[in-house]
Amino acid sequence: MPGMGLTAIGLAGLTLSYAGIAHTFIDGMHALTGLTMFVGLIFLAAGILDGGVSTSNRAKATALVILSISLGFGMYAMGTMNTSNFTVTLAGILMAIAFPAIVFAYLSMKHPSVAKPVGGISAIASAMGIIMWVSFGIFSAPDTYMIPQEIGVEEPETDITPSGPIFAIEILVDSAQEGNPDYAPDIAIVSQGHTIEWTNADTVAHTVTSATDFGETFDSSLMGAGEVYRLDTTDMEIGEYEYLCIVHPWMVASIVIEQAKEPIKVMIPDGAAIPDEGQLFYDPEIIDVSVGTTVVWENVDSTMHTATSGNPDVGYDEVFDSDIMSAGDLYEFTFSEAGSYEYYCILHPWMIGTVNVE
Repeated sequence: MPGMGLTAIGLAGLTLSYAGIAHTFIDGMHALTGLTMFVGLIFLAAGILDGGVSTSNRAKATALVILSISLGFGMYAMGTMNTSNFTVTLAGILMAIAFPAIVFAYLSMKHPSVAKPVGGISAIASAMGIIMWVSFGIFSAPDTYMIPQEIGVEEPETDITPSGPIFAIEILVDSAQEGNPDYAPDIAIVSQGHTIEWTNADTVAHTVTSATDFGETFDSSLMGAGEVYRLDTTDMEIGEYEYLCIVHPWMVASIVIEQAKEPIKVMIPDGAAIPDEGQLFYDPEIIDVSVGTTVVWENVDSTMHTATSGNPDVGYDEVFDSDIMSAGDLYEFTFSEAGSYEYYCILHPWMIGTVNVE
């Protein structure tokens, strides 16, 4: 009977989707497996009403598989996955519909002469039951009688407050087209303890999903245009993590979590605001660091300064900017890509420094 096979396929699909094994599938996959199951149930019911229950060994085995999957997954879900206050109510409604339907189908097939009066009696009994239920609820406690009320629980925060320096990764424009650059940088070397921040600069939705375990390590879910996903690496193990976009699986990149590095400090010394010959403006003025290193600027001068990427001729190049740093202030920035970065003080443009990243 084709209904048995379709129902079994649908139940297996629902089990995989909702058990967490394939939880990163788009909702359409859940809907598809659900639709397959219900189409199978329709065919199954039609087959039973038309030709009765098959007694072949194959049909019995298929029925056993369907029952085993349903009961096993149902018991597991009720015991470990259920968080709804309405499960008992919904189960009662389903049983109230299912049992009479089974009885009427059997009577219609085997004893059609008694199906009509039994149906009439059941309909009257159901109507009286509903009337009494509603009436009793109105006169006793209408606010809590029929459906349990949800307990007010504060929603957990979905966004992660950065616990360390930010390492920025961008989902590039037009990355949904196969072959185009997708994540920048494609291989990100991140010091443990940093917070990785992905920003979707594209106009379509994407995800950031760990590839080897289908999102168990991290999964952003769907990110719309302009949305941000943060990942705290403090508790992540040292090593390489490949990730991809579930919607566009050809978009693949990696993050490499390294042992946390000591930050490099650059001092803004006393008197840096005065353009005297021999005066140090940033100490040291040129530093060489590796990718993933954090540089910390400290203003020990008595005057306000900035550390702004670019140079006085072209201005700010939008890589990093400390804003105004008063005496004693600190500013830190993590360099995620190799290159030579010039910077200057916008208040005292003769103050120039360089960070070389390898």
